[in-house]
Amino acid sequence: MVSVVVCTYNRDKYIGKCLDHLHNQSASRDDYEVIIVDNNSTDDTEKICHEKITEYSNTHFKYHKELNQGHSYSRNRGIRESKGEIISFIDDDAFVDKDFVKNIILFFEHNASVVSYGGKIEPVYENKKPKWMSQYLLPLVAALDMGDKELKFKGRKFPIGANMGFRKEVFSEFGYFDVKLGRIGTALAGGDEKEIFLRLKTSNQSIFYVPSIRVSHIIPEKRLSKKYIKGLARGVGESESIRLSDKGFKEKFDKVMEESFKVGATFVLFLFYFLTLQFSKGIMLLRFRFWVISRLKIL
Repeated sequence: MVSVVVCTYNRDKYIGKCLDHLHNQSASRDDYEVIIVDNNSTDDTEKICHEKITEYSNTHFKYHKELNQGHSYSRNRGIRESKGEIISFIDDDAFVDKDFVKNIILFFEHNASVVSYGGKIEPVYENKKPKWMSQYLLPLVAALDMGDKELKFKGRKFPIGANMGFRKEVFSEFGYFDVKLGRIGTALAGGDEKEIFLRLKTSNQSIFYVPSIRVSHIIPEKRLSKKYIKGLARGVGESESIRLSDKGFKEKFDKVMEESFKVGATFVLFLFYFLTLQFSKGIMLLRFRFWVISRLKIL
């Protein structure tokens, strides 16, 4: 059984459509449940959720209110409320493919050694794709496309939270999401997904990219503003600082080396975009890396 966890906060514009897609699955109703975790929404999110639960009474929808503010609290609540052997997380503005649940089941049935997956996330821009958007900044809008073949996440590559899943025993063995990390309300912190995947990778657990487990992810205009991207970048720096605060010298030194490499790679990419007359892409890459470093406190 698959438990699909949808953590939501003030998304009355999208949550209804999100639940529509989760109802319209090719998988049997008994093969999955949908756990909705509302993190104190102040708009019509709760009303719409209950309307959809009534409308789709033959689908196993369950609604819960999480009073502790924060995305990690909501995800952890979803884990505790889930009955499935597989726990899948999607965003409240992500719309799943009709074979979403079926493909999750098929993948884990045929890959007994894999403990976690990250699926394909296709961005859907409400307006138009900005000129400054490059493949290197797509994770900022929670987009992920590593091709059409299943492959292992290697090195520093990880799934994205808008479409990821785990065997449930992962959480009993390796722990839940760190509540010091992740978004709280409208703040743009993060790092909760990365931190749990680092735990798994440190223990040599297999994490796979599975393109058949696919969602479409809405990218509203406000998420493409300079102010929003700057907030995201600073949130990355602040979250990494929190994550590393209780780590030893080796982990901190590794982070310094990683950031040094990223700075060098950013300048190389900037030069490439400059020479190919794609100035806006190069400039945004430089800005993003600067904004991250400005909030990164390691030592």
